[in-house]
Amino acid sequence: MSVFERWGRTTVRRRWWVIGLAAALLAFGGIWGTRVFGSLTTGGFDDPAGESSRAAARAEATLGRTGNDAVVLYTSPGTTVDDPGFRRAVTRTLQALPHDVVTRTVTYWSTGSPALVSHDRHATYAVLTLAGDDEAQRGEALDGIEDELAAPGLRTRVGGPTTVDRDIRERVAADIAFAETISVPVLLVLLVVVFGSVAAASLPLAIGALAILGAFTALRVTTYLTDVSVFSVNVVTILGLGLAIDYGLFMVGRFREEIARGLGVEDAVARTMATAGRTVAVSGVTVAVSLAGLLIFPMSFLRSMGLGGLSAVVVAMVAALTVLPALLAALGPRVEALSVRRLIRRPPPAHPQDEVAHGFWYRLAHSIMRRPAVYATAVLAVLLLAAAPFLRVEFGGIDPRVLPTGTESRVVSETLDRDFVRNGQVPIEAIVTSSDRAGLERYVDAVRTVDGVSGAEVTGRSGDVARVTVRYQGDPISPRSRDLVSRIRAVPAPPGGEALVGGQTAQLADQLDAVGRLLPWMALIIGGAGFVLLFLAFGSVVLPVKAIVMNILSLGASFGALVLIFQDGHLSGLLHFTSTGTLEATQPILVLAVVFGLSMDYEVFLMSRIREEYDRTGDNTAAVAVGLQRSGRIITSAALLILVVIGLFSVSGITFIKLIGVAMLIAVLVDATIVRALLVPATMRLLGNANWWAPAPLRRFYAHHGIREDDGPPPAPDPRPAPARTPSD
Repeated sequence: MSVFERWGRTTVRRRWWVIGLAAALLAFGGIWGTRVFGSLTTGGFDDPAGESSRAAARAEATLGRTGNDAVVLYTSPGTTVDDPGFRRAVTRTLQALPHDVVTRTVTYWSTGSPALVSHDRHATYAVLTLAGDDEAQRGEALDGIEDELAAPGLRTRVGGPTTVDRDIRERVAADIAFAETISVPVLLVLLVVVFGSVAAASLPLAIGALAILGAFTALRVTTYLTDVSVFSVNVVTILGLGLAIDYGLFMVGRFREEIARGLGVEDAVARTMATAGRTVAVSGVTVAVSLAGLLIFPMSFLRSMGLGGLSAVVVAMVAALTVLPALLAALGPRVEALSVRRLIRRPPPAHPQDEVAHGFWYRLAHSIMRRPAVYATAVLAVLLLAAAPFLRVEFGGIDPRVLPTGTESRVVSETLDRDFVRNGQVPIEAIVTSSDRAGLERYVDAVRTVDGVSGAEVTGRSGDVARVTVRYQGDPISPRSRDLVSRIRAVPAPPGGEALVGGQTAQLADQLDAVGRLLPWMALIIGGAGFVLLFLAFGSVVLPVKAIVMNILSLGASFGALVLIFQDGHLSGLLHFTSTGTLEATQPILVLAVVFGLSMDYEVFLMSRIREEYDRTGDNTAAVAVGLQRSGRIITSAALLILVVIGLFSVSGITFIKLIGVAMLIAVLVDATIVRALLVPATMRLLGNANWWAPAPLRRFYAHHGIREDDGPPPAPDPRPAPARTPSD
């Protein structure tokens, strides 16, 4: 008797204790875990160890914090900034602000800087530094004074980093509420149709609720230790609900099969756990390892996504292996209660084997395996063609254009770029430490000569530390601006001194450097772990390699579409976003981790049924056909349901959340249809019994340590080649 079977029987006998404990945890997560929203941050895209972060830390420690937290734009169609009334309206308004909330104010009249005045002189902006140790506190400070910023007789609009962060946070919360409002009713209907009864359809929703609220609880605990990004909530929702549906489909379907064979409830649950439960465990660990690959990155955004996704996956897996069998034991045959099958299905055949032999997926598999080379070549050509645009990808960062058109903070940013000196709010800054004043002047002169620099001057000094502000033309997140940062960093510091180059563009350059340095290690972690887990599950070294290659093909098609849609701007009108000509670098990495995990999820579901049939018959071709028939509907149904969840995130008002939704939608759709339904049967037919090959030492290792349905050695497959099949098969 396997570990999973013993656990299944234990769960049946203790089912009411398990269900009661799950209800208590559900209530705790709903009351305490959901309070995590007040502790989440919107930043976390920079590398804390990068030169730009060190420059910011040194500047704040020696020169004081001078953050451009809020930008207040004042406009008058009838007067200019030279009019005393214009000046009086602005200065009196700003002077009345509480000094314990606004710690620093910069205006045209306090500095004389022409960069603070529009080209037509009918507008100016003030820069406010707000009190607070983090973005959340500065956001609260802004909320407290925003109504006091309006100057009499002038049009007043508020923007700046703190305002943008607040607007993004509010939009994300609104998008999640909208997605849940729309997706839950749609999911309820689809779940009833797919599962065939209201009772069965309620099971994955219960597991999904546990996964989401459990992950929220874990994230709230994490906020006491480190910053957690507000965007992790999206990943928790997608993975918690999506995997709960996947695991529910697989286990409920297997439970029904065992009940239909005449087993009692306890035996049916035990058999379900020995087969589907084992598959769920392998799948959950594989998906978790994929998401754990995000934890190696220093950016708190990616680490938050990894922690949130990891929490959702682990809770969903544990709930599926404990609460779900307990619920199945409690329901028993009543899992078919409130059935709608008679309304949407024809009666099942008299013999279950007839249903397999005449099933759509069985016939499709045999059709493909009669011409495997043709199918494999055609599908590979399509996937490689779809991936080709990714070869010209340009990575960039995040700016106010991620917000919907017309959002006030975005309008302020666009107005400053159009009507004022470009990049007045996002200069490149060099923090120079040197006791040699003459050396500092020579450094500034050298920076002015760098190609692309339009001006440089010392704008702050304290002791031996000086701030050198560098002006330039161009988009701060463009490759050209990042190249300018590299050229400025190449300027030698004053003798015996040090120059740290920072600012938004430098932060982006450091972020991309960290991503490029760590991405191969992430690929090695998730690829290596996936290989090991699939080998332990199926005893083959060929299948894991094939699975990884197919996952890469699915991701390639998705990434190619991202370049066409978000970098080139195709469909920008339909999807309502503004293309920046680049892709934000952390988003494809997040998509890689999530989609790789989901693809492995589908791979494990499919291969577990194929391996089960192959162990029984030793016939590779028949095993593929039967395995696809047994799991094809489950995989496509799971994909359809998760697409409902993912698809609604593609209508988010935040561009990079929309990007994640579109990328995952395309990747899951490609993987669950073209790859699993067409490419897998074709390649498995071409490889034949080689699919199950492993070196002799690894076969012996699998015999003793493999994750199988029982504790004994695996059945020895027929060493003879699979029998040839005629076109009528």
